[in-house]
Amino acid sequence: MKNMKDFELIEINRKNFLNKLISFKDKQLIKVISGVRRCGKSTLMQQFIKYLFTLGIKEEQIIFINFEDFENRDLLNLDNFYNYVSSKIIKDKKMYLFFDEIQQVKDFQKVVDSFYIKKNIDIYLTGSNSTLLSGELATLLTGRYVEIKMLPLSFKEFSSVMNEENIQKTYKEYVETSSFPYVFSLWDSKQNITEYLDGLFNSIVLKDIVKRKNISDIKMFLSVCEFIFDNIGLEVSSKKIADTMTSNGRKIDSRTIENYLTGLAESFVVHKVSRFNIKGKEYLKSLEKYYVCDIGLRKALLGKKSMDVGHILENVVYLELIRRGYNVYIGKINSLEVDFVAMNQNITMYIQVAASVRDESTLQRELAPLTQIRDSYPKLILTLDEDPDADYNGILRTNVLEWLLNN
Repeated sequence: MKNMKDFELIEINRKNFLNKLISFKDKQLIKVISGVRRCGKSTLMQQFIKYLFTLGIKEEQIIFINFEDFENRDLLNLDNFYNYVSSKIIKDKKMYLFFDEIQQVKDFQKVVDSFYIKKNIDIYLTGSNSTLLSGELATLLTGRYVEIKMLPLSFKEFSSVMNEENIQKTYKEYVETSSFPYVFSLWDSKQNITEYLDGLFNSIVLKDIVKRKNISDIKMFLSVCEFIFDNIGLEVSSKKIADTMTSNGRKIDSRTIENYLTGLAESFVVHKVSRFNIKGKEYLKSLEKYYVCDIGLRKALLGKKSMDVGHILENVVYLELIRRGYNVYIGKINSLEVDFVAMNQNITMYIQVAASVRDESTLQRELAPLTQIRDSYPKLILTLDEDPDADYNGILRTNVLEWLLNN
């Protein structure tokens, strides 16, 4: 068992995200880094600033403001914000502006836009809420920003820090601890990690969602959170959740449930996945599924009943597909379901996820929907089984941990 000293001097290099930022440097686009609280957005900004220093950029060319720092409370006022940044800008030099948790500033887009139009300014924003890019901002900045969607640590990133030869053991730590980067600073005490995750969940729920969505019945909201966390990878609807709550003696309507689910998704705590009809090539609007941003956060909320191996693995694979830039859907083919249809501009992939397919009936169940798909796109079965890869008439079965590491 590793202890905290093993991780004391580690700064986790989020290479994929950093390279994305570097590729957009000095492009006439506002760079927006979005993601759940504490997933590493601020650290990524700091790593990018260090990179700028290696290029010879001077400290006076960089303006960094964290809008959640109490010291900067006066800058939440638009005029103060604009005047402060304007006073720091050197007109004949390239300037790099970094605004952390920008959603704290009401109508911030007006100030951002006024700096965007200046030729010597490169702008970087972070936000912990997807509404950052909705409504007026999206309209104002259409075609003028690029969004980098950040997530907590991937299994590959987590493994690079653990530096453990046994990848099965590393995976166990990954799903039983957390993928939030700060947990490595608390590694000596699992109790401290649990308390950190409890605090993080409460911060997101109380600081962000309850306030923004005007939720008055916090107890009911927490019950809905528990329901969603407990039912990852299962088809749900607002009506189904409302009916479940009502049958337990707690009456609530579907519209209120929808408000709760929207709040969770906007704060990146959960990800909503819609269904896709593979044969008809159409998106379906009912019976979506939800996955959580971090399995450790789920365990902190649910306790011991949370360790459902198959659905946890499904959750891990879903997040990895998002990291790799895919749009992900639940596939429907005739009366059967494909766990994931992953699409990008170049390719579509069909993926089944199972803890094990060593049992012949389980293998046939996982193969069944894939065999009904008539196109030639890749078809995968990802499993924890430590067996050699196998090919079933063009359907590849492979070890999921190796797949997670090979990116």
